Amino acid sequence: MDKSEALGGGIGARVRRKEDARHLRGRGRFVDDIHMPGLREVAFLRSPTAHARLVSKGKPPQHAACTFFAEDLAGVAPIVTRSSIPGYKLSKYPILATDKVRFVGEPVAMCVGVSRAVAEDLTEHVGVDYEDLPVITSCASGRRAGAALLHDEWGDNLFLETFFDSGIDDVIAKAPVSVELEMSCARQTMHPMEGKGVLAWWDHRADQLVVHTSTQVPHLIRVGLAECLGIPQARIRIAAPDVGGGFGYKCLLQPEEVAVAWLAATFKTPFRWTEDRREHLVAGANAREHEYRIKAYADRDGRLLAMDAEVSVDTGAYSVWPFTACLEAAQAGGNLPGPYHLAAYRCRTYSVATNKPPFAPYRGVARPGVCFAMEQVIDAIAREVGREAWEVRRDNLVQASAMPYTNITNKHYDSGNYPEALIAAKDMIGLEAFRAGPRRDDRGRYLGVGFASFTEQSAHGTKVFAAWGLPLVPGFDQAHVKLTPDGALEVSAGIHTIGQGLETTLAQIASEQTGVPFRDIRVTLGDTATTPFSTGAYASRGIVMSGGAVSRASAVVAQRIKAIAAHLLQVEVGAVKFADGRIVAGNASVTYEDVGRAWYMRPDQLPDTVDTGGLETTEGYKPEVDTGVFSYATHAVRLAVDADTGHVEILDYAIVEDCGRMVNPMIVEGQTYGGAAQGIGTALFEESPYDSNGQPLASTLLDYILPGPTELPGFRIEHRETLSPYSAHGIKGVGEGGAIAPPAAIINAINDALAPLDATIRQVPASPRRIRDVIRRARDRAEDERVVVR
Repeated sequence: MDKSEALGGGIGARVRRKEDARHLRGRGRFVDDIHMPGLREVAFLRSPTAHARLVSKGKPPQHAACTFFAEDLAGVAPIVTRSSIPGYKLSKYPILATDKVRFVGEPVAMCVGVSRAVAEDLTEHVGVDYEDLPVITSCASGRRAGAALLHDEWGDNLFLETFFDSGIDDVIAKAPVSVELEMSCARQTMHPMEGKGVLAWWDHRADQLVVHTSTQVPHLIRVGLAECLGIPQARIRIAAPDVGGGFGYKCLLQPEEVAVAWLAATFKTPFRWTEDRREHLVAGANAREHEYRIKAYADRDGRLLAMDAEVSVDTGAYSVWPFTACLEAAQAGGNLPGPYHLAAYRCRTYSVATNKPPFAPYRGVARPGVCFAMEQVIDAIAREVGREAWEVRRDNLVQASAMPYTNITNKHYDSGNYPEALIAAKDMIGLEAFRAGPRRDDRGRYLGVGFASFTEQSAHGTKVFAAWGLPLVPGFDQAHVKLTPDGALEVSAGIHTIGQGLETTLAQIASEQTGVPFRDIRVTLGDTATTPFSTGAYASRGIVMSGGAVSRASAVVAQRIKAIAAHLLQVEVGAVKFADGRIVAGNASVTYEDVGRAWYMRPDQLPDTVDTGGLETTEGYKPEVDTGVFSYATHAVRLAVDADTGHVEILDYAIVEDCGRMVNPMIVEGQTYGGAAQGIGTALFEESPYDSNGQPLASTLLDYILPGPTELPGFRIEHRETLSPYSAHGIKGVGEGGAIAPPAAIINAINDALAPLDATIRQVPASPRRIRDVIRRARDRAEDERVVVR
């Protein structure tokens, strides 16, 4: 780090990430890097069948003390996620299976050994007999009359059904144009670089359970463990180490966390479980499996008049804590209109229980699905009215002059210019030149261009989460800021960093407010013993909520620094400012160390009127408007499709995004690129299929395809900075946005390429097989029509 970077590390600077100094040198400390005397490893025996009663269970006699069933976990409660939404049904997610299993991979027994290999070997000697039950593997089979029940007491397989209707019948009766589409998104798993892991031990000195877990939400995990274990929160400490990515998977309370914590609390020795990749693929939280049936109505120019939608979400067997099984459908129904003006809207959603792993919020939470659906609707309308898709998109987007704008589902778009971003993306991708050129390249491949626009709600407020019925409603995030005796700054916040660069960006905000050089700021996150409360890192909330708290606390400390410095300089406080890493008044200056020494070591130098709060404070933050702030973007893609093989090559990819004021543009770009890479996986590669018996068909990375460097384009990004009027420094969240648009933009581009063949694809991933299938069906239709004409 050079001098200019160290001193000029405030908001807007492209400073290098503090975290990288350890991670690039292999000095990070993850759950699997922690070593303790007497540490024993845990492995789980998991169900081989999707739905079955447990007939009998037996421990290997010589290892009975190292084997545990549900009956052994005395006093441990199942994970129960409540919701205040009328009609919502509770599920009891057992830590280890009790009367029956409900998905392949559900934990049935827990085994302990001196190593993971020994523990895994032990699971092979555990005897369990299963009585198979009928299996539910889809939304359709789960909703069918007389279907087998996952939870007998429910009477059906619906966690929740919702209905929204603004009144559309009069509008659609007069609409001259309509389109009807059925679309679906495949089930996925999340694949952070580090899988889930937990190590727990008993601190005898503090008389406290200490849990090192790979989590996005340390304070929430303490709440959840206390509920399940029956231990007061004061006797539980969550000390999250480095976390190798999360993407939403690590913001849930996992049964394995409860089980390992119980072992440590019971036997007062350390235990650890780390997830392997097969466990993640088979039993880890799943996401993305949506089905859409949409009928949209428009005028003859393609302006939207009304939309009638049905959304079904395959949510798996249990409701996850604390976000419930219904968050995905709630987000889908509320966000489906996207960045468009829509005057009439009806939507029914179904959260369906199936014999698959529980559904979890994954980067973008429903919005990749709703963007995928809505953007195809826009393109379908454009084809129906004979206009370019970008023109219809432009005419339907909420206009800048309408901001702030509250849409039909009560989303309050705070600021921005959506059409401007679309037009910029159109120009970046070179649409006019593309349309003037050939529709096929010199290899005979079909060429296409696609667009997708979206909004990304971040820093959702308390009323928003309460409306979703969550048992834990986020409120104020808090941060603590302290100037040390030697003039450095310590910042602590309850949120945790999972790769999004918060150690860097929170330090930049603190530097902006206090003038303390970036290099002299230390950020501590994610330990419930040393940080103030936060519900954690999710929903792109970190930089707005924790950043706002750090900003507010830093501003308070800054004023106290100025007051002491003014006394030392013998000037009025108003004459003091921060410059070049010092505190300046005219030609005179003092250092931050001078101020720190005066407060901590030489109070005799201080005036009688000094603030007794000292050089530290804890402050909370909540945005001025409770509905959150909205980033937005347009993605544009140009690609080639080989009609013979179904292979897709992305030739160019342009992104125009606006996340308000960028704290660190380099980190914003990294988040956008990483999200877009995941979105390309959703669009073209990633799928967790199940057979009719509920058996997962992608249990290794040979079957589950992740995009690599050779599958990704050279993303080009252009920034806009429309400041939010409702957040500190005009900042908006950006962590999830990159993953939202790629499936929609890529599918629209594929369909544009295949337009000469009259072929369309409505499902992701758009695998080569699926592309070949839609081309074959289009050719069969064309042949049938020729036969009829003859």
